[in-house]
Amino acid sequence: MKIACLHTADSNIPIYEDAARQIGLPAGALHHHVRADLLLTAERLGGLTADIVAQTADTLQHLAQDADAVILNCSTLGPASLQAATAAAAPIIRADGVLADEAVKAGGKVIILCTVETTVDPTTELFEAAAKATGAEIEVRLIPGAWALFRAGDQPAYLASIAEAVKAAYDENPTTVAFAQASMTDAARLLPETCVRPMSGPTTALAAALSKIAAV
Repeated sequence: MKIACLHTADSNIPIYEDAARQIGLPAGALHHHVRADLLLTAERLGGLTADIVAQTADTLQHLAQDADAVILNCSTLGPASLQAATAAAAPIIRADGVLADEAVKAGGKVIILCTVETTVDPTTELFEAAAKATGAEIEVRLIPGAWALFRAGDQPAYLASIAEAVKAAYDENPTTVAFAQASMTDAARLLPETCVRPMSGPTTALAAALSKIAAV
């Protein structure tokens, strides 16, 4: 089995490897490809452009030529998965798309936390579309200053800022809290034992990949 993962940050590789171990995937099943330049360009330009979408789709299709499934692990680049899927040799899994479908299943209020400004619009569009099936109320929140900490390499402060945002979100008694980005996953370790863990993309994306592979 070979699952190719397209990331925009090297730090997301161990997060996915940890998720793979949690669901019992064999060692070496994941093959990681990092294109930090795609997200950096989107940030510089203030969002996705047709060229970034095309580059992302081409990369996904290339990875699909030698994999049983491909996971796109970037909420900013997520819309490119639709373009890639039309001609891909293997299933393309949009990590935040799977997360959105799972997060809205219980209905109610769903708070989605994110740290990158360029992901606010695609994440909102994605979750609102998924919510039509269940009537869930969607609120996407950007955590101020968090991404600057990530870009500065201050991972402890980055995760701490996310954990504080999670606590504030749960004070409002939502049905579900979700992390829009895989880089946020480890913030759950900073929460009190009594705090419900937010939903995160890596585990749900890998489970979806396994399901797609089994269905082929």
